[in-house]
Amino acid sequence: MRKKTIAVLLGASLTAGMLGLGAGGAFAGDKAGVTGATGTTTAEAAAPRPPKGARAVVQVSPNPTARRGEEVTITGHCGGGEKLNAVLSGFGGRPVLKNIRILDDNPDGFVAKATLSREIGNGVGPVFVDCGGEAGVTLLVTHV
Repeated sequence: MRKKTIAVLLGASLTAGMLGLGAGGAFAGDKAGVTGATGTTTAEAAAPRPPKGARAVVQVSPNPTARRGEEVTITGHCGGGEKLNAVLSGFGGRPVLKNIRILDDNPDGFVAKATLSREIGNGVGPVFVDCGGEAGVTLLVTHV
């Protein structure tokens, strides 16, 4: 993988963490509605959308996981990106997921499958998606 792609994915993970997006999957700006007696919208009071390059949304199910070798499903959307190009997991050369298969690369709703690595323990591992111009990250919790 190119260094630029890794830098974008790491930047996306830091941005998502700082904005509190994590595994929630929805942006506060996407939940517009009228609240309170003043009639302000939640979009006006919400945090700004993530910067360009970090707008893909990803979820892993089941999360948390409980068995090594368990199959998980990765879903989400590309947030304006072209299509799902890659799913990456782990950090420092230790993958959380193995045998990653992209079943549908549709930018409006992608689907991928993978198996939980047999070498993992209890903890948290990142799962990144590369959507050709937009990246996303979530955390996979393991209780094995």
